[in-house]
Amino acid sequence: MATSPTGGLRLPWPAPLFFFFFFLLSPLALAVAQELPPGFPGDMPLPGDMPQISMGFMDGLALLIFKKYLGNTSLALSSWTHGDPCDKTRPPWAGVICTGGAVTGIRLRGKGLFGTINETAIDPLTHIAGLRTIGLSNNDFSGEIPPLSRLVALKSIFLSNNRFSGVIDGDYFSDMTHLKKVWLAGNSFTGKIPPSLTKLPHLMELHLENNQFSGGLPAMNIPTLSSFNVSNNRFEGAVPAALRKFGDSAFKGNAGLCFPQAGNNSCATAAAAAASPGEDKEVRSWRAVMVGIVLGTLLLALIAGLFIIKKRRRGVFDTLGVEHGGAGLESARMPPAAGGGGQGGSERHGNSSRRTSSGGHKRHDSSSRKGSVHSKSSASSDSSELGELVLLNPEKAGTLVMADLMKAAAEVLGSSPLGTTYKVILTDGGAVAVKRLRDLHRMGKDGFEAEIRRLGRLRHPNVLPPLAYHYDKKEKLVLFEYVDKGSLLYALHGDRGAHHRALTWPTRLRIVRGIARGMAYLHSELAASDVPHGNLKSCNVLLGPTYEPLLIDYGLTPLVNPSQAAISMFAYRSPEAAQRRQVSPKCDVYCLGVVVLEVVTGKFPSQYLSSGMGGTDVVEWVAAAAEERREAELIDPEIAAGGGAKRSTASIERLLRIAAACTDPRPENRPSMKEAARRIEAVTVDGSIAADDDSGAAAAAPLKEGHAVLTTRLSARERSGETFGIS
Repeated sequence: MATSPTGGLRLPWPAPLFFFFFFLLSPLALAVAQELPPGFPGDMPLPGDMPQISMGFMDGLALLIFKKYLGNTSLALSSWTHGDPCDKTRPPWAGVICTGGAVTGIRLRGKGLFGTINETAIDPLTHIAGLRTIGLSNNDFSGEIPPLSRLVALKSIFLSNNRFSGVIDGDYFSDMTHLKKVWLAGNSFTGKIPPSLTKLPHLMELHLENNQFSGGLPAMNIPTLSSFNVSNNRFEGAVPAALRKFGDSAFKGNAGLCFPQAGNNSCATAAAAAASPGEDKEVRSWRAVMVGIVLGTLLLALIAGLFIIKKRRRGVFDTLGVEHGGAGLESARMPPAAGGGGQGGSERHGNSSRRTSSGGHKRHDSSSRKGSVHSKSSASSDSSELGELVLLNPEKAGTLVMADLMKAAAEVLGSSPLGTTYKVILTDGGAVAVKRLRDLHRMGKDGFEAEIRRLGRLRHPNVLPPLAYHYDKKEKLVLFEYVDKGSLLYALHGDRGAHHRALTWPTRLRIVRGIARGMAYLHSELAASDVPHGNLKSCNVLLGPTYEPLLIDYGLTPLVNPSQAAISMFAYRSPEAAQRRQVSPKCDVYCLGVVVLEVVTGKFPSQYLSSGMGGTDVVEWVAAAAEERREAELIDPEIAAGGGAKRSTASIERLLRIAAACTDPRPENRPSMKEAARRIEAVTVDGSIAADDDSGAAAAAPLKEGHAVLTTRLSARERSGETFGIS
């Protein structure tokens, strides 16, 4: 857990307490273009806000993208196909280690792989929440060390015997505080050992032999270090005392290295140079003892302070399975990874909830309290240390207080740039979804609370409002109902069971209508916002028990810094926002069009991906098919399999025409959200014209508007030389 400053703390430490503390310390590229499911790199969430999604399936999507950046995978990784790599009923994926239904390790030793592993290649791996081990030893990778420092939860790195080279940044390992094993042997690394590597608190194995490292060996007083080798490098100077226990073999092949022992003149010289002139050995030893005592006392004081803080702050931040304030999140549902030391996992609990809705969830009897709630029970003292839990919807939140979260078990549902979402199992058996927001510092407490309260007042059948929130400088939590059916993205691309079979044409049209209604409502209620939703995509549409859509992750634009919004908010990838930084409510209209195209075609949109690689560019595909009179190819074969495509062709083409208008590259040509919702509402299942529709025979017309849309896009490209794909 990240620490609060305690540097000035001084406490007396009797011997028994010393031994007590000593005891405590001892023990989302291409995933097969136009096949389903595709992969996701970049900022694609796991998805972060989807309850009950298969973590193994989403991990598989990330691995497929990672695979595309590696050379010579056709045979070595031929078993990496779409699906869940952790599904025990399917053939195993080579080198993929699963624990508890999620990927925890990638070990590709000796697979004959090659290439340069850069930021883009590592990006999809950042979405594998349980990844703890990565092994690429005995291959032919080259270039600088891969940016594995982004994978802050890793415990083991094995990169030995490749052709990696260059100097490793001094702070490369600064955030990788969980590392236990680092093997970089047999490469061509140069420069000094990174200082951050020598400060890893849990390091057990460090192998740097057979490289070109140089300079002096740093003192590495890491009690857990049990395996160490820096032989055959270019180190010089005296071997630090703490490392001499590893013997001569760990240091051989370094002509400038020496042990400061009698009979070795070079070492004597090195030792003398390291000491202050005129200072004898006895004085130096005495000073070392005194410094050790002082540092030991300060360390114990710090540990005691942290222990006390941890005891007082136990609860939601511990049960959510993460370290306070840390970027390296430990999944609460993940059992220990290979190598030990991992956090214990929890079984997937029943899908109960604290509320009753149209979806039929259970309601927890509640009073009608309003405003902020403080625990009055005997368990409230810890709750008050964390601050209050403010209820926004007491009718549905019931008697929920901070103490409930403190006692609760939790599992990670997923992560996105905006934060991490957890399913929290309450003591009464109910469940809530808790979103732990990340880096939303644009507003202070008053501004944050005003925005969240405004969202809490929203009431619409297709909008899921927050139930409660908690705010302090380091922790921002927002609580929602837990919806167990999952997201539209999962139903379309991840589930090949009952949920997917239920996506008939009438069901899909009902989902699209509900999304449009919810979006029109948000654009009415949040009209003052530049982008009322800001992050509409299929992973942010949950499905209720009867497949009614519920919008989530909306209305956060005022809280997000503009620089972060460009990375984390899908609306900022509309053509005008991506190219000209022009943001307006029409960006939401573009997002709606992409979702509608996704629902009708069944294709995973490449627009969701930061690199544009993977999935299908549904916007261009629909326009091109219309130009070539191939409209029938646009319809998801699953709709045809359901028997509803022939009699509904006109209706489906009409919906595609509306979506094409919504995704026009020029925002001034798009309809308003209210108009888009009106047009969608007029679409009927069988293609008949709705009574309130004033478009007349247009309902039965072929997709001719697609020609105009395509012509507009092509001419715009010719004029500007730009591509409207998302970079």
